[in-house]
Amino acid sequence: MIKLLRVHGSENSFILLDQEQLEIPMNLDQLIQLAIQVTNNQTGLLGGADGLLVVSSSDHAGVRGRMQVINNDGSFASMCGNGLRTVARYLAEKYEENDFLVQTDQADLHVGRVATIGNGLPTYQVEISPVSFNTKNLPMQIENQDKLFNAPVRDFDDQLLFSAVAVPNPHLIAIDNNNRLSTKKLAELGHRLNASNPWFPKGVNVSFGRVIGQNQLFVQTYERGVGFTNACGTGMSATSLVWSLLNDGQTRLDEVNDIFNPGGMVKTRVNQIHGAYTIDLIGNATFTHQIWIDEDQLRQNNLEQVQIESTGEELHYQEFIRQLPRYRF
Repeated sequence: MIKLLRVHGSENSFILLDQEQLEIPMNLDQLIQLAIQVTNNQTGLLGGADGLLVVSSSDHAGVRGRMQVINNDGSFASMCGNGLRTVARYLAEKYEENDFLVQTDQADLHVGRVATIGNGLPTYQVEISPVSFNTKNLPMQIENQDKLFNAPVRDFDDQLLFSAVAVPNPHLIAIDNNNRLSTKKLAELGHRLNASNPWFPKGVNVSFGRVIGQNQLFVQTYERGVGFTNACGTGMSATSLVWSLLNDGQTRLDEVNDIFNPGGMVKTRVNQIHGAYTIDLIGNATFTHQIWIDEDQLRQNNLEQVQIESTGEELHYQEFIRQLPRYRF
C-alpha cells in the first residue's frame, strides 16, 4: 500500500506523494494525470486540492530530497513556498533531521524547523530564491522595459502601481492603501493575464497587498494554473519583498513581518546578501489526512477504494486562525 498525505500551508492545500514508495517511479505524463485526478474538486480526494507535491530523491550533493509541484490543471510550478514547508516537514520527519536543503526546479533551498507560530503548530522556515526583477526572467513583454517597479501600467489598471518580480516563478504585484483594491479587480486581472495576452506569454501570479500596520500586510493572490487560493507562499514572499523596497516606513530589510492571507497568517523576512535578495517564509506545515491506496490503483487513477484517516491536526489549525484578525479587500 502507498501512503499519500493531504497537507496544507495557510490552507493552500496539496496531495503529497513520495515516489520512493513506488516500485517504479511515475513518469511526468503519469504524474500529470494523477495530479489532475486527485486534486479535482468534484471527483478528487477529500474535495480536491490546489496541487500535487511530488517528493523524490535528489542526486545533488548534500541535498535531502527533491520537490516537484504540479498544479490542479496539470501545469508545473517552478516553486511553491507553502508546499515547500510541508515537504520540509515530511523530509524532516522521514530522516529525523531539522535543517537541510531541498532541490527545486530552480535551486537547492535551505529549509528548517523553527519555533511554532501558534497553538503548537508544526512550523517551518523555507528559503525563497533566486530573485530577479529583470522582465526577461518572468518572462514579461512590456514596452522594451527590462524592469517594472511601482509604476503604472494603463493596460492593467488606470489607478494602481505595479511591480514584477520572479522568485523564481513570476509575480505581478500591486500594493495600495487607498481602497482601490478589490477581489473582483484581482480576479479580472488574474484571469486576463493567464489567458492569451501580449504581456505574459506563460501567464503570471497576480497579488494585491494592503498594509495593515507596522510589519503587517494582507495579501491575496490569483495563482497561475490554479486561480484563487487561500494563500500563495511565493506571492506573499514576493509582495513582502516589494513592500520592503518601497521605503514606506512600515517595514525594512531583515525585519520579521506578519503576512495575513485568506487562509491564515505566515511570517516573512527579506534579506539582502552580497546584493542579492532572498526571502524567509515561515509558517505552518499541517498534515490533515493519511490516504492509503494500492499501487496499481494509484497508477490507474482509481480512487474508489482508498482508505483515509484524519490526523486531527486541522482542528488545531482552525483554533489558531480563529484567533487571528480577518481582512479582505
